[in-house]
Amino acid sequence: MSSPTCRINPSILSADFANLEAELGRISNADAAHVDVMDNHFVPNLTLGVPVVERLQQVSPVPLDAHLMIAEVDRWAPAYADMGLSSVTFHVEASNAPVKLARELRARGAKAGMALRPATPVEPYLDMLPELDMLLIMTVEPGFGGQAFLDVTVPKIRRARAAVDQAGVDVAIQVDGGITEETITRAAEAGANVFVAGSSVYGKPSPADAIESLRAGGLLAMSRTPVPAT
Repeated sequence: MSSPTCRINPSILSADFANLEAELGRISNADAAHVDVMDNHFVPNLTLGVPVVERLQQVSPVPLDAHLMIAEVDRWAPAYADMGLSSVTFHVEASNAPVKLARELRARGAKAGMALRPATPVEPYLDMLPELDMLLIMTVEPGFGGQAFLDVTVPKIRRARAAVDQAGVDVAIQVDGGITEETITRAAEAGANVFVAGSSVYGKPSPADAIESLRAGGLLAMSRTPVPAT
């Protein structure tokens, strides 16, 4: 069995938007930069769109992990894959044809991720696991950074991990929202292995040191549980 991996994807939602290229440089030891795309329709906030993300892709020292919190995601998501992003995650609640969309993202060279809001059950989508590279379990309501981790999502993370392991598929389980040095332990023990952290990285004097601390905490939690991590 391969050693567990603990990936830290800092959210630039907590970065200085006036200096995004420099802010990406401060997290060059991250596994990827998490880019929150919000349209003020699917969620009540407005952030970045295609032109800005495309420019970030050109200057980022780490891969970009786009999280599309947008309406009409079937229409817009392929454009993000075409930019060369490492992964593109869409919300299943916003997609009319999630299997078709996941296949299209992969065909365009991006890893396909699917996100679930805290109240969205994972069970109806387990048959889709072979179509995905990542399943994002939201641990806060999407739309704003700085929210507290919702413990009610931990059993869902655990069920998702059990389903992935039972299916024998290579699907990462990502969590997003309220990830700190304390909550990463609970999420990792439940089976998550990709962690989006915003203020707990960019809110520290050294984002790079914060990344290493989170990664160490996640790996320690994984080592204490018999559940294998992808």
